[in-house]
Amino acid sequence: MTEAPPRPSRLGPRLPAFYCPLERDAVHPEAKRIEARAVAWLDDFGLYPDPVERAWGLATHSADFSCRIIPRGDTEALLLFVEWNYWANAVDDWQDSGAAEVSAAAVTEHGARLLRTIENPDAALLPDGPATRALRDLVERTHALLTPHELRRFVEGTRDWLLGAAWQATQAEQRTMPGLNDFAALGALANGTRFSLTWSDVAGGIRLPPDVLHAPALQALTDAAGFVVSADNDLFSYDKDDHVEPREVNLVNVIAHREQCAPAEAVPLAVALRDRVMSLFVRLRAQLAAEADAATVGDGQLARHLEGLGHYVAGSIAWQTRAPRYASPRNRHALPLAEARFDIRYADRPSDPGTGPPPLPAIAGWWSHLRT
Repeated sequence: MTEAPPRPSRLGPRLPAFYCPLERDAVHPEAKRIEARAVAWLDDFGLYPDPVERAWGLATHSADFSCRIIPRGDTEALLLFVEWNYWANAVDDWQDSGAAEVSAAAVTEHGARLLRTIENPDAALLPDGPATRALRDLVERTHALLTPHELRRFVEGTRDWLLGAAWQATQAEQRTMPGLNDFAALGALANGTRFSLTWSDVAGGIRLPPDVLHAPALQALTDAAGFVVSADNDLFSYDKDDHVEPREVNLVNVIAHREQCAPAEAVPLAVALRDRVMSLFVRLRAQLAAEADAATVGDGQLARHLEGLGHYVAGSIAWQTRAPRYASPRNRHALPLAEARFDIRYADRPSDPGTGPPPLPAIAGWWSHLRT
């Protein structure tokens, strides 16, 4: 028997063009070797209970994601980040499974225990099993590798991810679709931007002083990067979760609910907002780079951190284009298709030419850091 053709996407036959005036298609030269080592680690701990789950776990292409957002840097730190991503995607799949036991309370309870385990691997807060044993290995190696400040950054990034996941689970359980301003403030948390960017700096040997790293303008730039990556993921992953009822909380569905229109009609509005934030990101990043050069801030490390933010945005697009997790989603295929990919286009200019802030108080403050 042949597999039935997958049902069409509610977004239309093709994804919109992506405005991304950043360095594209960079990838770490050791990517294949790092991937092989990470897969061996997964198999050693038996993270996946059977061949089907293993196939879908590897279909996340977590190694490709990691090696595209960190195309240069220490391979051992990058390997650990890759393994964290495979592990985190397994948790994400559990959170999104729709199983009866995956309530908002369960997601929140697990998140709290996970956070405390990262801070104290001896706390014995999670039940024994392959996932917990793999987590303990990750945590112990992370404590050994990271400085106390880097570890605190990683914990805070993990907290963002788990807090966002709990918020989304609550919306689903209450069968509510949030307003656009609420979503702009909270939706991107589940993307785990600071979770990832900690490892970008660790692998690159970048150690910015706290006053530089946590300066309001750089934090606004980081949040803008997270918004763009989250918006892009909502487009790439839309088909993966379009069977869920009530509809998943993502940028397209939030706008469709607000405008009382079909998802395909909401896509241009979602892209316009995404492009407006991308334009801000490009301008603010250039401004901070120029100011860093003028003041010789961080002995060149701030410039490398800003470069890493660009790799995070552009690398996420390149990864999702090729990931079978999205290009041949599980609600349409029994097994991932190894060669599945999106045929995407890049736009030369933003779909929204506006340069000012959108009428969303949750993110409008990002534009206040721009100098005329």
